[in-house]
Amino acid sequence: MSGEKKFDQTDERRQAWEAIYAKAVKKYPERLPQFTTLSNEPIKKLYTPEDLAGFSYQDELGYPGEYPYTRGVQPTMYRGRLWTMRQFAGLGGAEETNARFHYLMEHGETGLSTAFDMPTLMGYDSDSPMARGEVGKCGVAIDTLADMEILFDRIPMDQVTTSMTINPPASILLAMYVAVAEKQGVGRDKIGGTIQNDMLKEFIAQKTFMLPPEPSMRIIVDTVEYCTKEVPRWNTISISGYHIREAGSTAAQELAFTLADGIGYVQACIDRGLDVDDFAPRLSFFFNAHLDFFEEIAKYRAARRIWARVMKNRFKAKDQRSMMLRFHTQTAGCSLTAQQPYNNVVRTACEGLSAVLGGTQSLHTNSLDEVLSLPTEHAVTIALRTQQIIGEEIGVTNTIDPLAGSYFVESLTNEIEGLALEYINKIDDMGGILKAIEMGYPQKEIADAAYTYQKQVDDGEKIVVGVNKYQMDDSLPIELLRIDEVVEKRQLQRLQKIKDTRDSAKVQNCLQAIEAASKNGENLMPHLLEAVKSYVSQQEICDTWRRVFGRYSDPGMF
Repeated sequence: MSGEKKFDQTDERRQAWEAIYAKAVKKYPERLPQFTTLSNEPIKKLYTPEDLAGFSYQDELGYPGEYPYTRGVQPTMYRGRLWTMRQFAGLGGAEETNARFHYLMEHGETGLSTAFDMPTLMGYDSDSPMARGEVGKCGVAIDTLADMEILFDRIPMDQVTTSMTINPPASILLAMYVAVAEKQGVGRDKIGGTIQNDMLKEFIAQKTFMLPPEPSMRIIVDTVEYCTKEVPRWNTISISGYHIREAGSTAAQELAFTLADGIGYVQACIDRGLDVDDFAPRLSFFFNAHLDFFEEIAKYRAARRIWARVMKNRFKAKDQRSMMLRFHTQTAGCSLTAQQPYNNVVRTACEGLSAVLGGTQSLHTNSLDEVLSLPTEHAVTIALRTQQIIGEEIGVTNTIDPLAGSYFVESLTNEIEGLALEYINKIDDMGGILKAIEMGYPQKEIADAAYTYQKQVDDGEKIVVGVNKYQMDDSLPIELLRIDEVVEKRQLQRLQKIKDTRDSAKVQNCLQAIEAASKNGENLMPHLLEAVKSYVSQQEICDTWRRVFGRYSDPGMF
Protein backbone atom coordinates (compact mmCIF):
# COMPACT_ATOMS: atom_id res chain seq x y z
CA MET A 1 0.00 0.00 0.00
CA SER A 2 1.16 3.57 -0.52
CA GLY A 3 2.69 5.00 2.62
CA GLU A 4 4.01 1.63 3.79
CA LYS A 5 7.59 1.42 5.01
CA LYS A 6 9.87 -0.18 2.41
CA PHE A 7 9.80 -3.93 2.82
CA ASP A 8 11.92 -6.21 0.66
CA GLN A 9 14.09 -9.28 0.65
CA THR A 10 17.08 -7.33 1.99
CA ASP A 11 15.21 -6.30 5.12
CA GLU A 12 17.06 -7.67 8.14
CA ARG A 13 13.90 -8.87 9.89
CA ARG A 14 12.78 -10.60 6.71
CA GLN A 15 16.14 -12.34 6.35
CA ALA A 16 15.96 -13.44 9.95
CA TRP A 17 12.46 -14.81 9.44
CA GLU A 18 13.59 -16.67 6.27
CA ALA A 19 16.28 -18.40 8.32
CA ILE A 20 13.77 -19.41 10.99
CA TYR A 21 11.39 -20.65 8.31
CA ALA A 22 14.10 -22.69 6.59
CA LYS A 23 14.95 -24.34 9.89
CA ALA A 24 11.29 -25.17 10.54
CA VAL A 25 10.82 -26.58 7.04
CA LYS A 26 13.86 -28.78 7.48
CA LYS A 27 12.24 -30.28 10.57
CA TYR A 28 8.69 -30.32 9.20
CA PRO A 29 8.78 -30.29 5.36
CA GLU A 30 6.01 -28.52 3.48
CA ARG A 31 3.06 -30.73 2.56
CA LEU A 32 3.39 -30.18 -1.20
CA PRO A 33 6.29 -29.48 -3.57
CA GLN A 34 4.30 -26.53 -4.93
CA PHE A 35 1.14 -24.82 -3.69
CA THR A 36 -1.28 -23.55 -6.35
CA THR A 37 -4.79 -22.22 -6.64
CA LEU A 38 -7.50 -24.48 -7.99
CA SER A 39 -6.68 -22.92 -11.38
CA ASN A 40 -2.98 -23.84 -11.01
CA GLU A 41 -1.66 -20.35 -10.36
CA PRO A 42 1.36 -20.59 -8.00
CA ILE A 43 0.88 -19.43 -4.40
CA LYS A 44 3.85 -18.04 -2.49
CA LYS A 45 4.46 -19.03 1.09
CA LEU A 46 4.04 -15.46 2.28
CA TYR A 47 2.68 -12.19 0.90
CA THR A 48 4.08 -8.88 2.05
CA PRO A 49 3.97 -5.20 1.00
CA GLU A 50 6.55 -5.94 -1.68
CA ASP A 51 3.83 -7.85 -3.57
CA LEU A 52 1.89 -4.61 -3.88
CA ALA A 53 4.65 -2.27 -5.00
CA GLY A 54 3.06 0.74 -6.68
CA PHE A 55 -0.40 -0.25 -5.50
CA SER A 56 -2.68 2.77 -5.18
CA TYR A 57 -5.63 2.73 -2.80
CA GLN A 58 -7.47 5.37 -4.84
CA ASP A 59 -6.84 3.87 -8.29
CA GLU A 60 -7.03 0.13 -7.55
CA LEU A 61 -9.54 0.07 -4.69
CA GLY A 62 -11.32 3.31 -4.04
CA TYR A 63 -14.21 3.42 -1.62
CA PRO A 64 -17.21 1.07 -1.70
CA GLY A 65 -19.80 2.30 -4.17
CA GLU A 66 -17.17 4.33 -6.04
CA TYR A 67 -15.20 3.76 -9.25
CA PRO A 68 -13.57 1.28 -9.95
CA TYR A 69 -15.91 -0.56 -7.55
CA THR A 70 -13.30 -3.12 -6.44
CA ARG A 71 -14.76 -2.93 -2.92
CA GLY A 72 -18.38 -3.30 -4.05
CA VAL A 73 -21.04 -1.48 -6.01
CA GLN A 74 -22.98 -0.14 -3.02
CA PRO A 75 -21.61 2.30 -0.42
CA THR A 76 -23.27 0.33 2.40
CA MET A 77 -23.11 -3.22 0.94
CA TYR A 78 -24.61 -5.68 3.45
CA ARG A 79 -24.82 -3.16 6.31
CA GLY A 80 -27.83 -1.82 4.42
CA ARG A 81 -29.54 -5.00 3.20
CA LEU A 82 -28.37 -8.53 2.60
CA TRP A 83 -28.05 -9.99 -0.88
CA THR A 84 -31.09 -11.49 -2.58
CA MET A 85 -31.45 -15.13 -1.56
CA ARG A 86 -32.61 -16.83 -4.74
CA GLN A 87 -32.80 -20.65 -4.78
CA PHE A 88 -33.05 -22.20 -8.26
CA ALA A 89 -36.52 -23.80 -8.53
CA GLY A 90 -38.14 -25.73 -11.33
CA LEU A 91 -39.59 -29.19 -11.04
CA GLY A 92 -42.29 -31.03 -12.92
CA GLY A 93 -45.14 -28.81 -14.04
CA ALA A 94 -46.09 -25.24 -13.24
CA GLU A 95 -48.17 -26.44 -10.27
CA GLU A 96 -45.25 -28.13 -8.51
CA THR A 97 -42.89 -25.23 -9.15
CA ASN A 98 -45.45 -22.68 -7.95
CA ALA A 99 -45.76 -24.70 -4.73
CA ARG A 100 -41.94 -24.68 -4.34
CA PHE A 101 -41.89 -20.90 -4.89
CA HIS A 102 -44.41 -20.40 -2.09
CA TYR A 103 -42.53 -22.81 0.21
CA LEU A 104 -39.24 -20.96 -0.29
CA MET A 105 -40.78 -17.53 0.18
CA GLU A 106 -42.45 -18.70 3.40
CA HIS A 107 -39.03 -19.82 4.65
CA GLY A 108 -37.17 -16.60 3.95
CA GLU A 109 -36.20 -16.61 0.28
CA THR A 110 -36.17 -13.04 -1.02
CA GLY A 111 -36.21 -13.56 -4.82
CA LEU A 112 -37.46 -16.22 -7.23
CA SER A 113 -35.33 -18.19 -9.67
CA THR A 114 -36.81 -20.38 -12.38
CA ALA A 115 -35.25 -23.48 -13.92
CA PHE A 116 -36.87 -24.75 -17.12
CA ASP A 117 -36.93 -28.29 -18.44
CA MET A 118 -34.80 -29.27 -21.42
CA PRO A 119 -37.59 -29.05 -24.07
CA THR A 120 -38.42 -25.49 -22.95
CA LEU A 121 -34.74 -24.54 -22.96
CA MET A 122 -34.41 -25.79 -26.54
CA GLY A 123 -37.62 -24.23 -27.88
CA TYR A 124 -39.79 -27.35 -28.04
CA ASP A 125 -43.28 -27.89 -26.64
CA SER A 126 -44.13 -30.82 -24.41
CA ASP A 127 -45.96 -32.58 -27.27
CA SER A 128 -42.91 -32.59 -29.55
CA PRO A 129 -41.28 -35.97 -30.24
CA MET A 130 -38.05 -34.20 -29.16
CA ALA A 131 -39.54 -33.74 -25.67
CA ARG A 132 -40.54 -37.32 -25.00
CA GLY A 133 -39.40 -38.46 -21.56
CA GLU A 134 -37.93 -35.04 -20.67
CA VAL A 135 -41.04 -33.08 -19.68
CA GLY A 136 -40.54 -31.52 -16.27
CA LYS A 137 -37.49 -33.65 -15.50
CA CYS A 138 -34.77 -31.02 -15.03
CA GLY A 139 -36.97 -27.96 -14.59
CA VAL A 140 -40.48 -26.70 -15.17
CA ALA A 141 -42.27 -27.25 -18.50
CA ILE A 142 -43.66 -24.04 -20.03
CA ASP A 143 -45.43 -24.30 -23.36
CA THR A 144 -47.93 -21.44 -23.38
CA LEU A 145 -49.12 -18.49 -21.34
CA ALA A 146 -51.48 -20.86 -19.52
CA ASP A 147 -48.47 -22.54 -17.86
CA MET A 148 -46.97 -19.19 -16.93
CA GLU A 149 -50.25 -18.09 -15.33
CA ILE A 150 -50.16 -21.16 -13.07
CA LEU A 151 -46.44 -20.70 -12.34
CA PHE A 152 -47.00 -17.24 -10.87
CA ASP A 153 -50.38 -17.87 -9.29
CA ARG A 154 -50.76 -15.93 -5.98
CA ILE A 155 -47.31 -14.38 -6.39
CA PRO A 156 -47.41 -10.55 -6.34
CA MET A 157 -45.19 -9.73 -9.31
CA ASP A 158 -44.72 -6.12 -8.26
CA GLN A 159 -43.23 -7.25 -4.94
CA VAL A 160 -40.75 -9.95 -5.97
CA THR A 161 -37.99 -10.10 -8.55
CA THR A 162 -37.71 -13.19 -10.72
CA SER A 163 -34.71 -14.68 -12.46
CA MET A 164 -35.36 -16.96 -15.44
CA THR A 165 -32.53 -19.17 -16.65
CA ILE A 166 -33.43 -19.40 -20.32
CA ASN A 167 -31.56 -18.52 -23.50
CA PRO A 168 -32.76 -19.40 -27.04
CA PRO A 169 -36.45 -18.64 -26.24
CA ALA A 170 -35.65 -16.00 -23.57
CA SER A 171 -37.56 -13.22 -25.30
CA ILE A 172 -40.66 -15.44 -25.52
CA LEU A 173 -40.57 -16.26 -21.80
CA LEU A 174 -40.07 -12.57 -21.02
CA ALA A 175 -43.15 -11.76 -23.12
CA MET A 176 -45.13 -14.36 -21.13
CA TYR A 177 -43.91 -12.85 -17.85
CA VAL A 178 -45.00 -9.36 -18.93
CA ALA A 179 -48.38 -10.73 -20.02
CA VAL A 180 -48.98 -12.49 -16.70
CA ALA A 181 -48.02 -9.37 -14.77
CA GLU A 182 -50.45 -7.28 -16.81
CA LYS A 183 -53.20 -9.81 -16.02
CA GLN A 184 -52.39 -9.23 -12.34
CA GLY A 185 -52.75 -5.49 -12.95
CA VAL A 186 -49.00 -4.90 -12.64
CA GLY A 187 -47.59 -2.58 -15.29
CA ARG A 188 -44.40 -3.25 -17.25
CA ASP A 189 -42.67 -0.46 -15.38
CA LYS A 190 -43.30 -2.21 -12.04
CA ILE A 191 -41.85 -5.67 -12.69
CA GLY A 192 -38.24 -6.52 -11.90
CA GLY A 193 -36.02 -9.49 -12.58
CA THR A 194 -33.64 -11.06 -15.05
CA ILE A 195 -33.68 -13.27 -18.10
CA GLN A 196 -30.37 -14.97 -18.75
CA ASN A 197 -30.64 -14.27 -22.51
CA ASP A 198 -26.91 -15.00 -22.95
CA MET A 199 -26.44 -16.97 -26.16
CA LEU A 200 -22.71 -16.34 -26.48
CA LYS A 201 -21.94 -18.52 -23.48
CA GLU A 202 -24.21 -21.19 -24.93
CA PHE A 203 -21.97 -21.41 -28.00
CA ILE A 204 -18.91 -21.43 -25.73
CA ALA A 205 -19.97 -23.76 -22.94
CA GLN A 206 -23.49 -24.98 -22.20
CA LYS A 207 -24.49 -25.83 -25.78
CA THR A 208 -28.25 -25.26 -25.52
CA PHE A 209 -28.29 -23.31 -28.76
CA MET A 210 -30.99 -23.07 -31.42
CA LEU A 211 -30.21 -20.40 -34.03
CA PRO A 212 -26.82 -19.35 -35.47
CA PRO A 213 -24.86 -16.67 -33.57
CA GLU A 214 -25.81 -13.60 -35.64
CA PRO A 215 -29.63 -13.95 -35.51
CA SER A 216 -29.29 -14.99 -31.86
CA MET A 217 -27.49 -11.71 -31.17
CA ARG A 218 -30.13 -9.76 -33.14
CA ILE A 219 -32.97 -11.18 -30.96
CA ILE A 220 -31.00 -10.37 -27.79
CA VAL A 221 -30.52 -6.76 -28.90
CA ASP A 222 -34.27 -6.61 -29.65
CA THR A 223 -34.99 -7.47 -26.00
CA VAL A 224 -32.49 -4.90 -24.75
CA GLU A 225 -33.95 -2.18 -26.97
CA TYR A 226 -37.54 -3.03 -25.99
CA CYS A 227 -36.90 -3.26 -22.24
CA THR A 228 -34.88 -0.05 -22.22
CA LYS A 229 -38.04 1.75 -23.30
CA GLU A 230 -40.86 -0.41 -21.91
CA VAL A 231 -39.62 -2.53 -18.95
CA PRO A 232 -37.11 -0.24 -17.22
CA ARG A 233 -36.54 -2.35 -14.08
CA TRP A 234 -35.74 -5.52 -16.00
CA ASN A 235 -32.19 -6.86 -16.27
CA THR A 236 -32.02 -7.67 -19.96
CA ILE A 237 -29.01 -10.01 -20.07
CA SER A 238 -27.42 -12.02 -17.27
CA ILE A 239 -23.97 -12.40 -18.79
CA SER A 240 -22.99 -15.77 -17.48
CA GLY A 241 -19.67 -17.20 -16.49
CA TYR A 242 -21.33 -19.89 -14.40
CA HIS A 243 -21.63 -22.45 -17.18
CA ILE A 244 -18.21 -21.53 -18.58
CA ARG A 245 -16.77 -22.57 -15.21
CA GLU A 246 -18.97 -25.64 -15.01
CA ALA A 247 -17.55 -26.67 -18.41
CA GLY A 248 -14.09 -26.76 -16.83
CA SER A 249 -12.57 -23.30 -17.23
CA THR A 250 -10.15 -21.73 -14.79
CA ALA A 251 -11.22 -18.73 -12.71
CA ALA A 252 -9.37 -16.33 -15.02
CA GLN A 253 -10.94 -17.92 -18.10
CA GLU A 254 -14.40 -17.66 -16.54
CA LEU A 255 -13.79 -13.98 -15.95
CA ALA A 256 -12.21 -13.30 -19.36
CA PHE A 257 -14.75 -15.07 -21.56
CA THR A 258 -17.69 -13.69 -19.58
CA LEU A 259 -16.47 -10.11 -19.80
CA ALA A 260 -15.60 -10.63 -23.49
CA ASP A 261 -19.21 -11.74 -24.02
CA GLY A 262 -20.34 -8.60 -22.19
CA ILE A 263 -18.18 -6.44 -24.44
CA GLY A 264 -19.76 -8.17 -27.45
CA TYR A 265 -23.30 -7.40 -26.23
CA VAL A 266 -22.50 -3.77 -25.45
CA GLN A 267 -20.94 -3.26 -28.89
CA ALA A 268 -23.94 -4.90 -30.61
CA CYS A 269 -26.36 -2.60 -28.78
CA ILE A 270 -24.29 0.47 -29.65
CA ASP A 271 -24.20 -0.69 -33.28
CA ARG A 272 -28.04 -0.77 -33.14
CA GLY A 273 -27.92 2.90 -32.23
CA LEU A 274 -28.59 2.68 -28.49
CA ASP A 275 -26.91 5.07 -26.06
CA VAL A 276 -24.67 3.07 -23.75
CA ASP A 277 -25.96 4.80 -20.63
CA ASP A 278 -29.55 3.98 -21.57
CA PHE A 279 -29.08 0.19 -21.47
CA ALA A 280 -25.83 -0.67 -19.67
CA PRO A 281 -27.19 -0.12 -16.12
CA ARG A 282 -29.59 -3.06 -16.73
CA LEU A 283 -26.88 -5.54 -17.72
CA SER A 284 -26.02 -8.00 -14.96
CA PHE A 285 -23.59 -10.88 -14.55
CA PHE A 286 -23.72 -14.41 -13.19
CA PHE A 287 -20.62 -16.05 -11.73
CA ASN A 288 -19.70 -19.42 -10.29
CA ALA A 289 -18.53 -19.75 -6.67
CA HIS A 290 -16.00 -22.56 -6.82
CA LEU A 291 -13.93 -24.17 -4.10
CA ASP A 292 -10.76 -22.08 -3.95
CA PHE A 293 -11.85 -19.57 -1.32
CA PHE A 294 -9.43 -16.71 -1.95
CA GLU A 295 -9.20 -17.19 -5.71
CA GLU A 296 -12.97 -16.78 -5.95
CA ILE A 297 -13.04 -13.64 -3.81
CA ALA A 298 -10.24 -12.13 -5.89
CA LYS A 299 -12.11 -13.06 -9.09
CA TYR A 300 -15.20 -11.04 -8.13
CA ARG A 301 -13.13 -8.03 -7.09
CA ALA A 302 -11.12 -8.14 -10.35
CA ALA A 303 -14.35 -8.49 -12.35
CA ARG A 304 -15.77 -5.26 -10.96
CA ARG A 305 -12.55 -3.35 -11.63
CA ILE A 306 -12.13 -4.57 -15.22
CA TRP A 307 -15.77 -3.90 -16.15
CA ALA A 308 -15.72 -0.40 -14.68
CA ARG A 309 -12.64 0.51 -16.70
CA VAL A 310 -13.95 -1.10 -19.91
CA MET A 311 -17.22 0.79 -19.67
CA LYS A 312 -15.57 4.11 -18.87
CA ASN A 313 -12.57 4.00 -21.19
CA ARG A 314 -13.68 1.80 -24.09
CA PHE A 315 -17.39 2.60 -24.34
CA LYS A 316 -17.22 6.15 -22.91
CA ALA A 317 -20.03 5.53 -20.44
CA LYS A 318 -20.78 8.56 -18.27
CA ASP A 319 -23.46 7.19 -15.95
CA GLN A 320 -21.78 5.56 -12.93
CA ARG A 321 -24.45 2.83 -12.98
CA SER A 322 -23.17 1.74 -16.41
CA MET A 323 -19.78 1.03 -14.84
CA MET A 324 -21.09 -1.06 -11.94
CA LEU A 325 -20.76 -4.82 -12.37
CA ARG A 326 -23.69 -6.31 -10.45
CA PHE A 327 -23.79 -10.09 -10.24
CA HIS A 328 -25.67 -13.17 -9.12
CA THR A 329 -23.65 -16.12 -7.86
CA GLN A 330 -24.37 -19.83 -7.72
CA THR A 331 -22.18 -22.23 -5.83
CA ALA A 332 -20.39 -24.72 -8.08
CA GLY A 333 -22.57 -27.62 -9.11
CA CYS A 334 -19.54 -29.35 -10.59
CA SER A 335 -17.86 -29.39 -7.17
CA LEU A 336 -20.61 -31.55 -5.65
CA THR A 337 -19.97 -35.25 -5.37
CA ALA A 338 -22.28 -38.25 -5.46
CA GLN A 339 -19.94 -39.95 -3.01
CA GLN A 340 -20.64 -38.93 0.60
CA PRO A 341 -23.22 -36.32 -0.51
CA TYR A 342 -23.55 -34.73 2.96
CA ASN A 343 -20.04 -33.33 2.39
CA ASN A 344 -21.72 -31.09 -0.19
CA VAL A 345 -23.28 -29.01 2.60
CA VAL A 346 -19.79 -28.01 3.77
CA ARG A 347 -18.53 -27.34 0.24
CA THR A 348 -21.55 -25.15 -0.47
CA ALA A 349 -21.17 -23.20 2.78
CA CYS A 350 -17.54 -22.35 1.94
CA GLU A 351 -18.44 -21.38 -1.63
CA GLY A 352 -21.36 -19.25 -0.47
CA LEU A 353 -19.12 -17.48 2.02
CA SER A 354 -16.61 -16.62 -0.72
CA ALA A 355 -19.42 -15.15 -2.82
CA VAL A 356 -20.52 -12.96 0.09
CA LEU A 357 -17.00 -11.84 0.91
CA GLY A 358 -16.62 -11.11 -2.82
CA GLY A 359 -19.65 -8.80 -2.72
CA THR A 360 -22.37 -10.66 -4.66
CA GLN A 361 -25.81 -9.06 -5.03
CA SER A 362 -27.71 -12.35 -5.27
CA LEU A 363 -26.91 -15.94 -4.33
CA HIS A 364 -28.08 -19.49 -4.95
CA THR A 365 -26.57 -22.11 -2.67
CA ASN A 366 -26.72 -25.62 -4.10
CA SER A 367 -28.62 -28.35 -2.32
CA LEU A 368 -26.66 -31.39 -1.19
CA ASP A 369 -28.56 -33.70 -3.55
CA GLU A 370 -28.26 -31.63 -6.74
CA VAL A 371 -25.54 -33.89 -8.07
CA LEU A 372 -28.09 -36.72 -8.08
CA SER A 373 -31.51 -35.17 -8.73
CA LEU A 374 -33.61 -32.04 -8.44
CA PRO A 375 -33.49 -30.86 -4.82
CA THR A 376 -35.93 -32.20 -2.27
CA GLU A 377 -37.71 -29.78 0.06
CA HIS A 378 -35.48 -30.94 2.92
CA ALA A 379 -32.25 -30.40 0.97
CA VAL A 380 -33.21 -26.98 -0.40
CA THR A 381 -34.15 -25.84 3.10
CA ILE A 382 -30.65 -26.67 4.35
CA ALA A 383 -29.20 -24.77 1.38
CA LEU A 384 -31.34 -21.71 2.12
CA ARG A 385 -30.49 -21.89 5.83
CA THR A 386 -26.80 -21.91 4.82
CA GLN A 387 -27.24 -18.48 3.25
CA GLN A 388 -29.21 -17.23 6.24
CA ILE A 389 -26.51 -18.37 8.68
CA ILE A 390 -23.81 -16.63 6.59
CA GLY A 391 -25.91 -13.48 6.52
CA GLU A 392 -27.31 -13.41 10.03
CA GLU A 393 -24.98 -15.29 12.38
CA ILE A 394 -21.26 -15.22 11.66
CA GLY A 395 -20.57 -11.50 11.40
CA VAL A 396 -18.98 -11.33 7.96
CA THR A 397 -21.64 -8.88 6.76
CA ASN A 398 -20.98 -6.32 9.47
CA THR A 399 -18.28 -4.43 7.61
CA ILE A 400 -17.69 -3.78 3.93
CA ASP A 401 -15.14 -5.81 1.96
CA PRO A 402 -13.29 -7.00 5.08
CA LEU A 403 -10.46 -8.64 3.10
CA ALA A 404 -9.41 -5.44 1.33
CA GLY A 405 -5.80 -4.59 2.04
CA SER A 406 -4.81 -8.21 2.46
CA TYR A 407 -1.48 -8.57 0.72
CA PHE A 408 -2.55 -11.98 -0.59
CA VAL A 409 -6.05 -10.99 -1.72
CA GLU A 410 -4.96 -7.78 -3.42
CA SER A 411 -2.03 -9.55 -5.11
CA LEU A 412 -4.33 -12.35 -6.31
CA THR A 413 -6.88 -9.81 -7.54
CA ASN A 414 -4.16 -8.09 -9.60
CA GLU A 415 -2.97 -11.43 -10.96
CA ILE A 416 -6.43 -12.61 -12.07
CA GLU A 417 -7.11 -9.20 -13.60
CA GLY A 418 -3.90 -9.47 -15.62
CA LEU A 419 -4.63 -13.01 -16.81
CA ALA A 420 -8.19 -12.09 -17.82
CA LEU A 421 -7.02 -9.00 -19.72
CA GLU A 422 -4.54 -11.13 -21.70
CA TYR A 423 -7.44 -13.28 -22.91
CA ILE A 424 -9.64 -10.25 -23.66
CA ASN A 425 -6.83 -8.64 -25.68
CA LYS A 426 -6.35 -11.87 -27.69
CA ILE A 427 -10.09 -11.96 -28.44
CA ASP A 428 -9.98 -8.33 -29.57
CA ASP A 429 -7.10 -9.21 -31.91
CA MET A 430 -9.23 -12.01 -33.39
CA GLY A 431 -11.95 -9.49 -34.27
CA GLY A 432 -14.21 -9.87 -31.24
CA ILE A 433 -15.99 -12.60 -29.37
CA LEU A 434 -18.18 -13.81 -32.29
CA LYS A 435 -15.08 -14.38 -34.42
CA ALA A 436 -13.31 -16.07 -31.50
CA ILE A 437 -16.26 -18.42 -31.02
CA GLU A 438 -16.31 -19.25 -34.75
CA MET A 439 -12.59 -20.08 -34.48
CA GLY A 440 -13.26 -22.27 -31.43
CA TYR A 441 -10.82 -20.33 -29.29
CA PRO A 442 -12.70 -20.12 -25.96
CA GLN A 443 -13.99 -23.66 -26.41
CA LYS A 444 -10.47 -25.06 -26.84
CA GLU A 445 -9.02 -23.11 -23.91
CA ILE A 446 -11.79 -24.43 -21.64
CA ALA A 447 -11.41 -27.99 -22.90
CA ASP A 448 -7.67 -27.91 -22.20
CA ALA A 449 -8.23 -26.58 -18.68
CA ALA A 450 -10.89 -29.22 -17.97
CA TYR A 451 -8.57 -31.99 -19.14
CA THR A 452 -5.73 -30.69 -16.96
CA TYR A 453 -7.93 -30.55 -13.85
CA GLN A 454 -9.41 -34.02 -14.36
CA LYS A 455 -5.93 -35.48 -14.85
CA GLN A 456 -4.81 -33.81 -11.61
CA VAL A 457 -7.75 -35.40 -9.78
CA ASP A 458 -7.05 -38.78 -11.34
CA ASP A 459 -3.38 -38.50 -10.34
CA GLY A 460 -4.22 -37.34 -6.82
CA GLU A 461 -2.61 -33.91 -7.28
CA LYS A 462 -5.94 -32.21 -6.51
CA ILE A 463 -7.83 -33.70 -3.59
CA VAL A 464 -11.58 -34.33 -3.69
CA VAL A 465 -12.64 -35.61 -0.28
CA GLY A 466 -14.59 -38.83 -0.56
CA VAL A 467 -13.58 -39.34 -4.19
CA ASN A 468 -9.81 -39.73 -4.40
CA LYS A 469 -9.06 -39.49 -0.66
CA TYR A 470 -10.92 -40.51 2.49
CA GLN A 471 -13.21 -42.85 0.52
CA MET A 472 -15.81 -44.92 2.38
CA ASP A 473 -17.38 -48.18 1.32
CA ASP A 474 -20.79 -47.19 2.64
CA SER A 475 -22.48 -43.84 2.46
CA LEU A 476 -25.54 -42.62 4.34
CA PRO A 477 -28.62 -42.91 2.11
CA ILE A 478 -30.37 -39.72 1.09
CA GLU A 479 -33.87 -39.03 -0.14
CA LEU A 480 -34.11 -38.26 -3.87
CA LEU A 481 -36.84 -36.33 -5.66
CA ARG A 482 -38.45 -38.17 -8.57
CA ILE A 483 -40.76 -36.49 -11.11
CA ASP A 484 -43.95 -38.51 -11.49
CA GLU A 485 -44.97 -39.53 -15.02
CA VAL A 486 -48.36 -37.93 -14.35
CA VAL A 487 -46.68 -34.54 -14.86
CA GLU A 488 -46.07 -35.22 -18.56
CA LYS A 489 -49.60 -36.56 -19.10
CA ARG A 490 -51.15 -33.50 -17.41
CA GLN A 491 -48.93 -31.17 -19.41
CA LEU A 492 -49.91 -32.79 -22.71
CA GLN A 493 -53.61 -32.60 -21.83
CA ARG A 494 -53.38 -28.90 -20.95
CA LEU A 495 -51.46 -28.06 -24.13
CA GLN A 496 -53.97 -29.93 -26.29
CA LYS A 497 -56.87 -28.13 -24.61
CA ILE A 498 -55.23 -24.76 -25.31
CA LYS A 499 -54.68 -25.64 -28.96
CA ASP A 500 -58.29 -26.83 -29.29
CA THR A 501 -59.88 -23.72 -27.77
CA ARG A 502 -57.74 -20.75 -28.89
CA ASP A 503 -58.53 -18.53 -31.90
CA SER A 504 -56.70 -20.33 -34.74
CA ALA A 505 -56.93 -17.41 -37.17
CA LYS A 506 -55.40 -15.09 -34.61
CA VAL A 507 -52.60 -17.58 -33.96
CA GLN A 508 -51.76 -17.72 -37.66
CA ASN A 509 -51.82 -13.93 -37.95
CA CYS A 510 -49.41 -13.65 -35.01
CA LEU A 511 -47.00 -16.17 -36.49
CA GLN A 512 -47.08 -14.42 -39.87
CA ALA A 513 -46.32 -11.10 -38.15
CA ILE A 514 -43.36 -12.68 -36.32
CA GLU A 515 -42.05 -14.17 -39.57
CA ALA A 516 -42.30 -10.82 -41.36
CA ALA A 517 -40.59 -8.95 -38.51
CA SER A 518 -37.87 -11.58 -38.37
CA LYS A 519 -37.14 -10.99 -42.04
CA ASN A 520 -37.43 -7.21 -42.15
CA GLY A 521 -35.48 -6.42 -38.98
CA GLU A 522 -38.36 -4.89 -37.04
CA ASN A 523 -38.10 -5.30 -33.25
CA LEU A 524 -39.70 -8.65 -32.42
CA MET A 525 -40.79 -8.00 -28.84
CA PRO A 526 -44.19 -6.31 -29.52
CA HIS A 527 -45.10 -9.19 -31.86
CA LEU A 528 -44.03 -11.79 -29.28
CA LEU A 529 -46.16 -10.13 -26.62
CA GLU A 530 -49.20 -10.16 -28.89
CA ALA A 531 -48.56 -13.81 -29.79
CA VAL A 532 -48.23 -15.17 -26.27
CA LYS A 533 -51.41 -13.32 -25.24
CA SER A 534 -53.13 -15.30 -28.01
CA TYR A 535 -51.69 -18.51 -26.51
CA VAL A 536 -49.28 -19.15 -29.37
CA SER A 537 -46.88 -21.75 -28.01
CA GLN A 538 -43.19 -21.18 -27.62
CA GLN A 539 -42.32 -23.94 -30.11
CA GLU A 540 -44.61 -22.42 -32.75
CA ILE A 541 -42.62 -19.18 -32.45
CA CYS A 542 -39.27 -20.99 -32.35
CA ASP A 543 -40.17 -23.07 -35.42
CA THR A 544 -40.88 -19.83 -37.27
CA TRP A 545 -37.40 -18.61 -36.35
CA ARG A 546 -35.85 -21.93 -37.37
CA ARG A 547 -37.41 -21.55 -40.82
CA VAL A 548 -36.25 -17.94 -41.20
CA PHE A 549 -32.80 -18.09 -39.63
CA GLY A 550 -31.81 -21.75 -39.86
CA ARG A 551 -30.53 -24.02 -37.10
CA TYR A 552 -27.13 -23.99 -35.46
CA SER A 553 -25.16 -27.17 -34.91
CA ASP A 554 -21.91 -27.60 -33.05
CA PRO A 555 -18.96 -27.36 -35.48
CA GLY A 556 -17.34 -30.30 -33.64
CA MET A 557 -13.88 -28.84 -33.39
CA PHE A 558 -12.62 -31.37 -30.86
